[in-house]
Amino acid sequence: MSLAYNLKDINFDFFQLFVTNSPKINIIYGDCFDILSSFSDNSIHAVVTDPPFGVKEYKDEELEKKKNGKGGIWRLPPSFDGHIRSPLPRFTALNYKDRKELFSFFIDLSKLLFSKLLPGGNLIIASNSFLSPIVYSAIIEGGFEFRSEIIRLVQTLRGGDRPKNAEREFPDVCTMPRGSYEPWGLFRKPLPEKMTVAECLRKYQTGGLRRTFENKPFPDVLFTGKTSKKERLICNHPNIKPQNLMRKLVYSALPLGKGIIVDPFMGSGSTLAAALHYGYEAIGIEKDQNFYHLAKESIIPLSKVAINFQDDKFFD
Repeated sequence: MSLAYNLKDINFDFFQLFVTNSPKINIIYGDCFDILSSFSDNSIHAVVTDPPFGVKEYKDEELEKKKNGKGGIWRLPPSFDGHIRSPLPRFTALNYKDRKELFSFFIDLSKLLFSKLLPGGNLIIASNSFLSPIVYSAIIEGGFEFRSEIIRLVQTLRGGDRPKNAEREFPDVCTMPRGSYEPWGLFRKPLPEKMTVAECLRKYQTGGLRRTFENKPFPDVLFTGKTSKKERLICNHPNIKPQNLMRKLVYSALPLGKGIIVDPFMGSGSTLAAALHYGYEAIGIEKDQNFYHLAKESIIPLSKVAINFQDDKFFD
C-alpha cells in the first residue's frame, strides 16, 4: 500500500513498473481531478508537473485549422534545415474569457493539490512567460505560498514574429521578444502555525529543497539545453522535457530524498523517469491514452539515459 492510496481501492486503470531493487513507480490512466480526489488528504510529499495550457487551441475548430495548415490560434513555424517544426499555440490570442477560464482551471487544480500534499510539500510547475502571471496567481489563490521562480535557460520558438500579414511592411518589428527561457513556479503548502522548517522536516519530511550533489544550495537558474536526440528517439512525445532538467527538479523536490512525488499530467513520463533514476517513489497520471501507453514504455529507458553534467553550473 502506498501512503497516498491503496491500488485495490481505486477504480482506474493503473500499471506498476517492476524494476529490480527499485521503489514503486505507479502510472494511472484517467483524469487527474477524478484520480487525485480518491487519494487520502495530506498523503503526498511533492508535485512536479508540466500541465496543459489548452483553453482555446484544443477546440474542434482550432484543431481543424491546424490540421489544414491555416493557422488560427496555432502558429505554424516554417521548416528549418529540412525539419518540420511542431505547431505552437498563440497564447497572445487568448481573450478575457479564455484567461478567466484558465485562471479557474488552475484554482481548482491548486485547491485539489493543496488538500493532498503534506504540510511543507513542494509544488514545482512549468509555465511560460506569457501565462505565468495567471497560473501563479491562481495557485496562490488556492492556498499555496509562492517561494520562487526557477528559470530554465533554453532557446524556444516562441516570440520574435513580425506583425502578422504585414511582415514586409514592418520588417524591423517583432511583436514579442524571442523566448530564451522557461519559467517553473516553486510553491509550498504552508507549514502548520508556529511549526519551524526543522520540525516539519522531522514530522513530514517536507518543508525545504534538497541541496545539489556538491552540497550547494539549489539554484533558481538551470542550464539544461534542449531535449537530446537520444531521449526523443526513446519517447516520441511533442513536449518531452530533458532528463538534464527533470532530474534536477525531481531530486530537489524531496528535501530528505524520500517520499512520494506525483505528476498529475504525466505526458512522456519524464518526471517519473527522473524519480526512478534517483530511487524515489512516484505516481503519474495521464488521461490521454496514447501518452499513457507511451510513458509506460519510455519511463525505464529514460531513467537509464546517461547525462553528462560536466561543466553544468548546477553542480559547481
